Amino acid sequence: MGRPRSPKGRARVTHERLAAEYPDAECELDHGSPFELLAATILSAQATDVSVNKATPALFAAYPTPEALASADPADVEALINSIGLFRNKAKNLVAMAQRLVEEHDGEVPCDMRSLVALPGVGRKTANVVRSVALDLPGLPVDTHVGRLARRLELTAETDPVKVELVLNPMVPQQQRGEFSLRVILHGRRVCFARNPDCGVCVLADFCPSVGTQA
Repeated sequence: MGRPRSPKGRARVTHERLAAEYPDAECELDHGSPFELLAATILSAQATDVSVNKATPALFAAYPTPEALASADPADVEALINSIGLFRNKAKNLVAMAQRLVEEHDGEVPCDMRSLVALPGVGRKTANVVRSVALDLPGLPVDTHVGRLARRLELTAETDPVKVELVLNPMVPQQQRGEFSLRVILHGRRVCFARNPDCGVCVLADFCPSVGTQA
């Protein structure tokens, strides 16, 4: 196969090769429902999935439903998540998010983007995680890994995550956007590091425009 020359072509081949490389890629935030994933993703901002997964069992045991969390004292929530960065602000957002679910959505996590991003603490990345992972809807979460690889592969020069998402969306089939994001994230974590990427083992190296240029 010839080297893909267009951004759309590079996105297509990236999708194909990472699907073969990481066939079982999945969200690494532990959750048992859309509500739990929504809460965990809010907590994951500027925090690792590992740290979030250590805190959420106690959080979900104490507040298993939006109704329970909506009536919580933020100070009590803080005590359960204080191992996570920005825990005070995140506790406030969690309680406010749950209150909004109860008041406006009958305690259910909404599926449309507009309603999701209207929830406290929820931006497009969090909304796309919930849509693609928990609700089986199109969604392409853009985190630091996705943004970095998209620029290195010259799929886009944008640095704003929302703009990156809007550029990538037409390049990836709707129902595969979530899987594409998960696999790019894994590749960013395991191979295409922010510093000193391991181009020698990268399955995208033969067509990546940035091979050998990153220190």
